[in-house]
Parts: sequence; C-alpha cells; structure tokens
Amino acid sequence: MNKVILMGRLTRDPDVRYSAGESSTAVARYTLAVDRRFRRSNDGEQSADFIGCVAFGKSAEFAERYLRQGLKVVVTGRIQTGSYTNRDGQKVYTTDVVVEDQEFAESKAVSDSHMGMGSGYQAAPAPAPSAPAGDGFMNIPDGIDEELPFN
Repeated sequence: MNKVILMGRLTRDPDVRYSAGESSTAVARYTLAVDRRFRRSNDGEQSADFIGCVAFGKSAEFAERYLRQGLKVVVTGRIQTGSYTNRDGQKVYTTDVVVEDQEFAESKAVSDSHMGMGSGYQAAPAPAPSAPAGDGFMNIPDGIDEELPFN
C-alpha cells in the first residue's frame, strides 16, 4: 500500500500550469514544510522536511484558487518516484507526493494572523459567544427541561 498523510505549511504559492491540447488539465506543484516530531538535540531548533507535492485536475484548480504561502494544510496522497535527464546529461531522480485530497488544517482567522494579513483582505470578526462558561461549555438557561428532546 502506498499512502501518505502530511500536515504542513506551504513554502510559497502553488505553481499552476495547464497541459497543452484540446482538453487541458491543471497541474499544481507546491512544497510543504512538515515539522519533524523531535527537535535537534544540539541547538533545540525545530527541524522540518520540505516535501514536494503535485496535484492534477480539480485538485490543482482548488490549490490555485485557495492555497497560499504559509497556509497550513493536510494532504493525503501517494509517493511517486521518477527520473529525467537534465540539460547537462545527468540523470536526476525525483520523489513527489501525488495529491489525492487536500484540506485546510486551521481556521481562516488563525491562518490570516499567521500569514500577517499580507494578501490585503481582512477576515470577518468571529461572532461573540452567547454567555460562555469558564469550562468552555455554553450555559443552558433554567426552566427549559421540557423543551429538550432527551432525558
């Protein structure tokens, strides 16, 4: 089985191109910075792996429209290896994750605050909660026991 699940931040906006021909297909390439579980012991810094991802068709169009640098996403896909010969005649080996599914891993408000609102738009303010309790649960007013659908 070849299945990969990654969560990380885009290192830059996706590079989207369209194949030539009568029925062109969108191809999006982007790199995810995925934090490693453990910090380096000598300097205490978090280290990351930079993993290339490629999406095709509707997934590529989604990436073009919604994914931006710094956005935290979850990607599900498969690893695909390949090779080609470069202009100098040297063989180059590649490893990419072919995207099958991609989802946002944080809310728009959190994402905008992390990215510094650099794209020029502002998130709508979140609605105020109705009387939040200190334990994180909403208070239920007294006297509505008859209205609840369960006992």
